[in-house]
Amino acid sequence: MEIRNDMGVRVYMETKKENKNLGSYPLCISVRDFNMELAITNDSTSAGSSGSLNLLEIPSSPAIEEYQSETITESTQTHIEEGQVYQDKQTVAAAMKNFSVMHKFQFKVKRSSHRSYWLICVAKNRKRTAVVVGSMVVPKYCDPKTVYTPKDIQTNMLSEHGLNLSYMQAWRAKEKALQFLRGNPSDSYSKLPKYFYILEEIYHGSVVKLKKTADDCFLYAFVALCTSISGWQHCRPVVVVDGTFLKSAYRGIMLIASTVDAAGTIFPLAYAVVDSENDASWKWFFEQFKEAYGERPSMCVVSDRHESILKATSVVYPGLAHYSCMWHIWTNIRSKFKKGHLQLHELYFATARSYTMDEFNERILKIEEVDPRVKSYLYDIGYHRWSRVHTTMNRTFTMTSNIAESLNAVTKEARELLIFDLLEYIRTLLERWTKEKLLKAKGTFTYLGYKFNKELDNNNTLSQKLRVRASTDHMHTVLDGVKRYIVCLENKKCSCGQFQLDELPCAHVLAALRHRKETYENYCSPYYTRKSLLLTCEMPVNPLPDESKWDVPQHILDEVVKPSTGDKRQPGRPHKERYKTFDEIKLKKYKVSCGNCGGEGHNKRTCKNAPKKK
Repeated sequence: MEIRNDMGVRVYMETKKENKNLGSYPLCISVRDFNMELAITNDSTSAGSSGSLNLLEIPSSPAIEEYQSETITESTQTHIEEGQVYQDKQTVAAAMKNFSVMHKFQFKVKRSSHRSYWLICVAKNRKRTAVVVGSMVVPKYCDPKTVYTPKDIQTNMLSEHGLNLSYMQAWRAKEKALQFLRGNPSDSYSKLPKYFYILEEIYHGSVVKLKKTADDCFLYAFVALCTSISGWQHCRPVVVVDGTFLKSAYRGIMLIASTVDAAGTIFPLAYAVVDSENDASWKWFFEQFKEAYGERPSMCVVSDRHESILKATSVVYPGLAHYSCMWHIWTNIRSKFKKGHLQLHELYFATARSYTMDEFNERILKIEEVDPRVKSYLYDIGYHRWSRVHTTMNRTFTMTSNIAESLNAVTKEARELLIFDLLEYIRTLLERWTKEKLLKAKGTFTYLGYKFNKELDNNNTLSQKLRVRASTDHMHTVLDGVKRYIVCLENKKCSCGQFQLDELPCAHVLAALRHRKETYENYCSPYYTRKSLLLTCEMPVNPLPDESKWDVPQHILDEVVKPSTGDKRQPGRPHKERYKTFDEIKLKKYKVSCGNCGGEGHNKRTCKNAPKKK
């Protein structure tokens, strides 16, 4: 049946019950020719029922103002009834799918066109599909940090809607939800050209690069925002770099460079996505990094002992000091040498942190006594790469690559996102961090940033028990029990070595300054001050406009970027943790040893080597 009026055309949709004696209940859609708004109406009150619908917003226009009071909102999404207005036919279809799941009936589409949508109810207890359930759980995956497993889908669907899903149905629903939310993995690469164009337009002075193969397949992407480039001038020039694997549909590696700001917190400098962690990718990364940040006096790089990083820095930054993370070296020692781990652990880290040559030499000899092979191994690496006292450029407190590892941990869930979403996630992370750092900096009323002020307070507490004897205006002898230290304030040195290597007054210097009635401000590194912290984060990371508002030239829109054919993730559950190094793979788990015969793999009770009882 068809009813015409001056507003458009109404087309009935029949709903047939299993018991045909009950008759049919017509459900109709009002289709208006002016811009195809669709309204579900019902000629019988018995067709409406309770349910929950997630519907799209309708743009306001004069043509539908008379229906505003009947428009579905989140507060009135309770059932399908006459007068509800929808944006388009796709929204109506989605609403009916949700409605059928909640009320356990199955329908089929008898006829569908751009002007009509005719549904027929064919049976109750409709079989749930991954598409419908997936559309219902989409909000659960908006935040990549949210953990919502297929088991959670099973539990919630059963408790909220009475739906008993198998695990595979729930798993497929999750995959569909992620696809609804994030789109096709290959399509994410095609967004990169316009995304990088907008980054350059919004953040003037940024360095963003996209590199493709000859056949337009993705190879590398690099981002260094202007806010990080500006703030870098007010941080100590120590760059910590690291790489970590991605867990999305297409494999890859994320490379990150960061440093420490005046509060002692992480200050990200640049991030990139590359095909794999090799010589070529690291060389390209450092080339872009050099273009963005140049080379500063006393600059150095800290990383794990990945050979590609060592090669790349030597090529792009010839002569630049490159230091190793002392923790990574320890993990190698622990796996290579099985003798005296408990003794070596304390000795090694004390040796690496030594402030004077005398302390270093004394401790390295003790390491040799425990295991001579460890001393030879450390010598072959080069003392200057892991020892504080042997460094040619002052790395101060940055003895490990922990800040890079911390960034990897922060982005752990985000590394499951598609490449476009991953890059945007990191940008929004920097946006939030920059704002938070600025607020904390404005709320800081000490001369130094938080971490370094805390270190100074600890040194000040230790200085209270020290005695001072002045030799000249700038030379002082500081007595700590039976030990004697010489402090030269003019050259900013102390015989303990801590003052000049940390660039922060040690306990002996603070005692001498108190003796002179002089404050400590002139003896701290400017990189530790509140002023530097404010300058580091003074340029905000402004938000990006919505993607629909981007004004991008046509030649950028026409640019093609395809995922690399060799990067597709293999079927199966993806890795959640980082790939282990060769040394870590070789490291065997602890084995039970027998108290009777000393053998491994069994205990005294199950020992077969015990002497037989007579």
